[in-house]
Amino acid sequence: MTRRRVHVTDHAVLRYLERAHGLDVEAVRNHLAGLAGNGARLGATAVIVEKVKLVLIQSNGTTLMPTVLRPRWPVRRPRDG
Repeated sequence: MTRRRVHVTDHAVLRYLERAHGLDVEAVRNHLAGLAGNGARLGATAVIVEKVKLVLIQSNGTTLMPTVLRPRWPVRRPRDG
């Protein structure tokens, strides 16, 4: 009999850290927004801070941060179309 491996989503990990260990998600969100602020104002596609790359997408006057990458990973602009 083989054991099934349980897939744990990122959302589940985040909620676990928030509820079981008291992670203040809003404080982390505000921290990341503060770190990316200058780059967003200058229209950057990414900023590197604290040894990670914060990917930035400008959309309808708002800056989104959809992911965090290792610093050497390339950032690709979305294709128009």
